[in-house]
Amino acid sequence: MQTPNTSKIAIIGLGNIGQVVAKNLTKNNRAVIVADRNIAKANSLALQLGDLAKPATIGDAIREADIVVVAVWFAAIKEVFYQYEGLLQGKIIIDPSNPIAPNAQGGFDKIIGEHESAGQINASILPKDAKLAKALGTLGAASLANAANQQPDAAVLFYATDDIRINEAVEQLIRDNGFEPVRIGGLEQSIRIEVFGDLHELGALGKTVTVNEAKLSI
Repeated sequence: MQTPNTSKIAIIGLGNIGQVVAKNLTKNNRAVIVADRNIAKANSLALQLGDLAKPATIGDAIREADIVVVAVWFAAIKEVFYQYEGLLQGKIIIDPSNPIAPNAQGGFDKIIGEHESAGQINASILPKDAKLAKALGTLGAASLANAANQQPDAAVLFYATDDIRINEAVEQLIRDNGFEPVRIGGLEQSIRIEVFGDLHELGALGKTVTVNEAKLSI
C-alpha cells in the first residue's frame, strides 16, 4: 500500500498551473508523471525538470498514478472524467479548477451560478470510488511558483474534501509543493477557495497568507 510520501502523482494538463505544480514537486524531491494531450509538451517539460519527472500519455499517467491532479480548464474536466472513467476509478483526484472564462474586458467571468462551486459540480460526476479534493487552485500561477518554500513562515494552500481518509495524502502533496495545508471543511466550502471566493488570492483574501494569517480568515 502506498503511503502519502510514496504515492505516485500524475499531472494531467500542462498549462500554467500544471507546469508550476510539476516544478514545485520536483524541486522538493517528489517524483511526478506529466501528461498532456500534446505528448511533445510532456516530453519537453520532463526533459526540463530532470530525472524526477516522467512523461506519459494521459491514459498511461492515470493508470500508473495514485493521485491525479486534473489541471485543465473547468469546462474540460467533465470530458476527462468521461473519457478516462474506468482508469480514474478509485483514484484520489485533485481539482485545482476555477469556473471562469476570459471576458472581452481582459478579465474573467464566473461561468456557473453565483452560489455554485466547481468542487461540488465535479464531485457530482466523479468516476466510481474516486475521491475528490479541491486543492492547488487557491493562488494564481505566479504566486504558486513564487511563494513556494517561503521562509521563515510557509505560505498556505487551502483545501476542501468530503473524505477525511485522504487528508494525509492531500496535505503531503501540498507540503511537497512548498506550502502549508489548511483544510477548510468539506466540498460545500470549496466555493470559498475558488476565484472570487473569500479565501482565494483573486477574491476577498487578495494575497498569500501564512498559517497565523489564515486562522484569522477562516
